[in-house]
Amino acid sequence: MTTLELLAFTIVAALLVVSPGPNGVLIAKTVPTSGKAAGFANIAGFFAAFYVHGALSILGISIILVQSAEAFFIVKMLGAAYLCYIGAKALWQAWRGVVAPVATAPARRRRTLARAVGEGFLTNALNPKVSMFYLAAFPQFMPANAEAAAWAFALVVIHSLLNVIWFSALVFLFASLRTLGGKPWMQRWLKAVTGAVFVGFGLKLATLRP
Repeated sequence: MTTLELLAFTIVAALLVVSPGPNGVLIAKTVPTSGKAAGFANIAGFFAAFYVHGALSILGISIILVQSAEAFFIVKMLGAAYLCYIGAKALWQAWRGVVAPVATAPARRRRTLARAVGEGFLTNALNPKVSMFYLAAFPQFMPANAEAAAWAFALVVIHSLLNVIWFSALVFLFASLRTLGGKPWMQRWLKAVTGAVFVGFGLKLATLRP
């Protein structure tokens, strides 16, 4: 891979990372109400899911998802259902006026962090657009005679690290607003907005075509 190809992939991947999507909405929902640790736990889930997508793409399983309408439909609807579930739950909490406590006991925080990792992983893993991006990018940014698996893994590493950098910056940004986010009216507003956005992303994913 030449330096030019590497730079081109980095630019394309960075544009994909900073574009609005479910991962960013999850960070915006989590950090103001649960703190930086939960936000970084979300990022850990994102990070792990990228390697799941990368492994599936390298092994060729993702090709089946793109070429098989039935397989793609199943994965697509699972992802859409999960996003809609998160959104509907947030909307219900906003309507009921359920707010998260600003301070959290240690035992509860450990459970909360585990849940945050799971939310981040599922939000990213159940998004077939990531595998579609890899399938489109791998052939374009790998040398013709290179070891395909090794170079594909390198591209996944670059993409995942860009995500860590970008979403870590968002965590610090939203953490600076946590005092405001801790207010009950702001928590209800955040849940209402992010819930609507998640439902919107879920419905958009449900209509996605490969």
